[in-house]
Formats: sequence, C-alpha cells, structure tokens
Amino acid sequence: MLTKVRKKYIGDSAFYKMLLGVALPIMIQNGMSNFVSLLDNIMVGQLGTEQMSGVSIVNQLIFIFYLFIFGGLSGVGIFTAQYYGNNDHEGIRHTFRYKLWLGFIITVVIVFILLKFGPNIIGLYLHSSNEGGNLEATLNYGLSYLGVVLFMLPAVYITQVYCSTLRECGETKVPMIAGVAAVLSNLVLDYILIFGKLGLPAMGVRGAALATVLARLVEMSIVIIWCIRHKATHPYLSGIYKTIKVPLHLVGKYILTGAPLLLNEGLWSIGIAMLNQAYSIRGLNVVAGMNISTTINNLFNIVFVAMGDAVAIIIGQHLGAGDMKKAKEDDTKIIAFAIASSAVIGLIMFSLAGLFPQAYKGTNDLARLVATHFIMVQALIMPKDAFLHTSYFTIRAGGKTIITFLFDSVFILTVSVPLANILVRGTDLGPATIFALVHAADLIKCIIGFVLVKKGVWLRNIVKN
Repeated sequence: MLTKVRKKYIGDSAFYKMLLGVALPIMIQNGMSNFVSLLDNIMVGQLGTEQMSGVSIVNQLIFIFYLFIFGGLSGVGIFTAQYYGNNDHEGIRHTFRYKLWLGFIITVVIVFILLKFGPNIIGLYLHSSNEGGNLEATLNYGLSYLGVVLFMLPAVYITQVYCSTLRECGETKVPMIAGVAAVLSNLVLDYILIFGKLGLPAMGVRGAALATVLARLVEMSIVIIWCIRHKATHPYLSGIYKTIKVPLHLVGKYILTGAPLLLNEGLWSIGIAMLNQAYSIRGLNVVAGMNISTTINNLFNIVFVAMGDAVAIIIGQHLGAGDMKKAKEDDTKIIAFAIASSAVIGLIMFSLAGLFPQAYKGTNDLARLVATHFIMVQALIMPKDAFLHTSYFTIRAGGKTIITFLFDSVFILTVSVPLANILVRGTDLGPATIFALVHAADLIKCIIGFVLVKKGVWLRNIVKN
C-alpha cells in the first residue's frame, strides 16, 4: 500500500530533474523579481506610510493589467504548448500574432481607463480611521506614481508576448535571464532615483516609477534581441512577422477557448482589488500592512507558482502529443510536490513573520503589527493556495476554460468579496481575522478542484486535426 501511494505521488529522480528543469528558471526569475520588489517596497517605505500606501494602491491597479495580459496570452498559450507538442511551427506563429493583437487591445483599454478614472479609483481605497493618516497626500503620491508607471505597460505587453511563447515551447531560461536583468536594473535605479544618488535629484515615488519603466525596457530589449539571433535553433521564431494576419477560423477557435480565461484572470484581479478595497475601509494602516504582507508572501510562494507554470508547459505538451496516461501521472506528482513544499515553506514563513515588517522603518508600529498578522495567516494557508493554483492550471491545460472561469473569478466575486464586505462593515473583528475567514471559504473551491482533477475532465487534445 505504501509503495503504491509513493509511486502515485512521488516521482523518480528523472521526473524531478525534468520538473525542475522547467520550473527552476521560473522560480529563479520570480524569486529575483519578488526579492527586488521587496527591496523596492522597503525603499519606498522609508519615505513614509502615505507614500507606500499610494504606490501600493496604484500597483494593485497595475496588477489588474498584468492579469488581463496574462489571462489573454495564457488562453491562446494552451494552443501554443499543444502545437509545440505536435511539432506544428506554423500553429505557434499564428498564436504569437494573435497575442500581439490581443495584448495591444488590452493595453490601450487599460491605459485609457487609468488616465480617465485613475483619481476616482484610487480614492476608493482612501478611508479615514482613528489611527489617522493623510489621505490627500496619499492620493497625490499615488497619482504621481501612476503618471510615470503607465509608460511601462507597452513594454510589459510586448515582453510577455515573447516570453509566454518561449515558455510554452519549453524555453524558460531566456525569460529568466531577461527578468533577472530587469529586476537588478530596477534595484539599482530605485536606489539612485528615489534617494537622489550620483548627483541626480531625489525623485521619491516618481523615481520608483521611472526605475520600473526603464527596467522593463531592459527586459524587453534582451528578449527581442535573443529571439532575433536564435531563429535557426528555434524555427517557430522564423517568419513571425511575415504577416500580422491570423486565419479567421483560428481566431474564432482561440477566442472560444481563451475568452473565458481572459475574463477569468481579469475579473479575478478585479476581485482581488475589491477585496483589498474592502480591507482598506479599516484605514491606511491596513492598506500599508496588506502591502507589506503581500510583498513577503510573493517572495515565499515562488515554488507553487512555478509548479503552476510547470503544469501548463509539461502537461500541455503531453496532451498535445496525445499521451493522456503520462499527463495524468505527472500532474498528480506535480500537485503533490507543490502542496508538500508549500507546507514546509509556510512553516518557515510563519516562524519569521514578526521579523519582516521591522525592515519598514518609515511605517508606524500599528501598520507593522497588522502586516505581521497578515503574514501569519498567509503562511498557514499556503498549502491550500498551492493546491488551488496547480488544480487551476491542470483544468486549464486541457482547454476547460469555462470551468476555470466558474472555479476562480466567479467564486471570488460572488463569495469572497461579499463575505469580506459583510465582515468588515458588520463586525468588529480584526482585519487579519477577517482575512483568514475569507480564505477559509476557499475550502469549497478545494473540494470542487479535487473532484474535477480526479475525474480527468481536462484530459483532452485540443489541437488535433
């Protein structure tokens, strides 16, 4: 019995070598990115609670853009991974061109909304409380940051078109290298521009925004130059711009499969923003505390996040090749590894929860205490998040995007957001307790996800002629 369980949930050395070959570059890239985000966050935090809160609110809005881009590109990326497994280079080129058009439309729409309604949206997060805080200053810092950081959105969209395609075709090292170069550039430029080093004026939050824009341009340049130079070894990169047209029958097919995923990621990100807006009713210290805890959590969750990408790549390629048995076996082992590793990492994060907020010297004691409590909750729920993340990518790998739409964004908008607002407005519970109760409702999703994965509704090839 024990041997059977071990064989089902634990792979051999060849399996983990293959898994880490795909996931490790993604972990390194995300780890470096999140570590620099932490340092960036700490540097902005030295300026004060209002500065950090203003930047945090804007970054939540930019997060919506990221997830719309991610969702849009991931929807068609399901086809890219299966085309690659089927050795269909022209199919990959079609998905690349479709991504260019879709990313352009998303970018234009998001930029317009933020330019037109930015002040009003930021204002939704600003609420007076007994703990004080200058709301007008926070709004001004947020708008100052937004006015600069919007210039990075086109670079992000173009970079993600290239990087997502490379990852779906098994090339994860190049995005990692470009990402590491970007975050290191961001770190150095943050220090110079925020505090005014090397004879430059101290730009504060605008310096943080400018550093981010320049770093994203560095990332985009590295990826594009590499792709131009390696067309011979990666044939699907040749002739990408021979035309910008995508056959209409494929456009319909991509939209049918990808639209639910685009809507899901976009609405899920909006749901997260609405959740944070509900928590913000308790005051600026909660906004600052949530910002600190989220930055720390992102640093620790890189393993299970990379496992989701590994599912998309590895399982997608198995499905494209028609090997359903291998897809199911590997998927079970990846999910098990994600849960087990997250349990260990979560315990480490919990034991260190009180140390991280102390690095934010510019924030007050209450904001740091709130952050500590949020970090403790996030550490305890990490195995749950790992299971949901890998289950979501499993269902998505087989093109079941309508199910993922119901599973993810519909749940957060119809259950999590209303529950958070009821608890925030109708009870005297502390913010971390409310945060924990909202996440406890995710157990419903865990049950649904377990059933769907076990039944194998995702085991299908969607590119077979």
